[in-house]
Amino acid sequence: MERSELAPLIDHTVLGPETTPSDARAVCEAAAEYGANACIPPCYVSDVREEFPDLTIATVVGFPHGQHASAAKCEEAVRAWRAGADELDVVVAVGRLKAGDDEAVEAELAELVAAVPVPVKVIIETALLSDEEKRRACEAAVEADADMVKTSTGFADGGATVPDVELMSEYLPVKASGGIGSYEDAMRMIDAGAERIGASSGIEILESAPEG
Repeated sequence: MERSELAPLIDHTVLGPETTPSDARAVCEAAAEYGANACIPPCYVSDVREEFPDLTIATVVGFPHGQHASAAKCEEAVRAWRAGADELDVVVAVGRLKAGDDEAVEAELAELVAAVPVPVKVIIETALLSDEEKRRACEAAVEADADMVKTSTGFADGGATVPDVELMSEYLPVKASGGIGSYEDAMRMIDAGAERIGASSGIEILESAPEG
């Protein structure tokens, strides 16, 4: 895949606990230069929105463990949207899912999706789930009318894998994220069905892609 085709599929990302305002701005600058998207912490969305009016900016909700109260997640989502976020990557309530409380998981996601007029991606944190739990998480995302499912936060032990992307793509478009550090990694995920790639190495991935 040529660089110009790949760029819109890349969410160039910085979400670490030491991320500074200048780090977020640098990621947005690079993403805008290469025609990619940016994914930054919610506290910095309003800082960069006016400076990059044409850039697709994603941010995270309930990050990184999904353990926020449902009302807090909804409030965070609404605040992020009002600050200028174009897309929201929401961490599923992993503990409730593992406990079998699928109704609560679905209800939380549905409330959040209904609260904002922008696309919502549901991070299911695949490294912590069995295949059966992954399917239930994806089913909850479908029932909640989410737009995408995403593999990982990058904060668990493990990231995106080809089998997980293949499984998840049976339900919704997939954002593969976590451990994708090269053009070859990205292409494996895309070949498996991913429609978006989240990576802190987004620019390095694009620079390795063939130019059209």
